Amino acid sequence: MKKDIRYSCYPFMREKISLVDFEIRTDSLTTRIGAVLPTLLDDETAQVVLDDLRIIHPMAYDVNGSVRGKLAVTEEDLSWLSARYDFYVSHVEGTIQQFLLPQGVESAARLHICRSEAKKSYRALHKVSLEREVPEILFDYLGLLANVFFVMAVYMNKQHDHAEIPFESKSYPTKKRKEEQ
Repeated sequence: MKKDIRYSCYPFMREKISLVDFEIRTDSLTTRIGAVLPTLLDDETAQVVLDDLRIIHPMAYDVNGSVRGKLAVTEEDLSWLSARYDFYVSHVEGTIQQFLLPQGVESAARLHICRSEAKKSYRALHKVSLEREVPEILFDYLGLLANVFFVMAVYMNKQHDHAEIPFESKSYPTKKRKEEQ
């Protein structure tokens, strides 16, 4: 008897290897990127972020399939993302010289969630790399992507004059805390 596909949310769900966890993680990342888009549609200050996310959004699925399937992330993709990072940093570089609490206007808060999802995807990819060969470009792309989401979030807060909140760690000494002691 043929199994009814309505009971299968993903064909590889019962695999024991870490690859399926990576694929689920990057699916979550892609979903979170999609959740940012509506927050930008009516925001005239967000057009550049919206345009960039429309390119990044399908790329997250390309990262997803690049281990089990054909590598779909290219050096050109990485170069483009690196240039976008430089663009956002050029607008927020004074602000990002410290730790910041992940918060802000709705689009910024959602971009911080995307940042976290990209980091989780990177970590899941690391687990996969312990079991099989993984192209290094995927690590580079996910690490850079997490950083792009961070500077995008700070950029969106700046566009809306929403103040960043510096984070002073009680766990790790900072230059400022050392000077106070």
